[in-house]
Amino acid sequence: MSDLSAPVALTGHLALLSSISFGGIPSVLPDIRHYVVEAHGWLSDRDFANFFAIAQALPGPNMILMMTLIGWKVGGVPTAVASALATFGPPCTMYYVAYRLWDRFRDAPWQRIVRAGLVPVTIGLIIGGGTVVARAAATNWRSAAVSAAAAAVMLRPRTNPLWLLIAAGALGGLGLLSR
Repeated sequence: MSDLSAPVALTGHLALLSSISFGGIPSVLPDIRHYVVEAHGWLSDRDFANFFAIAQALPGPNMILMMTLIGWKVGGVPTAVASALATFGPPCTMYYVAYRLWDRFRDAPWQRIVRAGLVPVTIGLIIGGGTVVARAAATNWRSAAVSAAAAAVMLRPRTNPLWLLIAAGALGGLGLLSR
């Protein structure tokens, strides 16, 4: 791809995916990873996992931040801004219009059915995204073990994920996961 076509392709792809995602960008994270890592080679699996970790560690709209980091890596600051806009612009516009229509028919019986049907779809898409990120982060047996342990601990009720982030950050900071 030429210098201009990569940013345009990334921005267009993010706008499309953000428009069709249920539950936000995490539901289409597998496709984003495939597009930027496998199809175009703009990022390595390690870069993708690192961007995800950075975005999760910071407060605020983490997936917009992650897409901004991907855009920055692909085409610098202009692509970072375009990637952020492509991530939240189309869905915000669609949500606004859909809300206006949804509110107009708020007493219709079909709304309860639609809501009940979207719950398992959204959960499944987010689990799929989490699986892709876990696979990308598991670059050796140590990081795979940390991912598996974190998933097992999160199955316990009332586990604060902050402790897992602190533990994994400490292990990574000490260089125990990169060998």
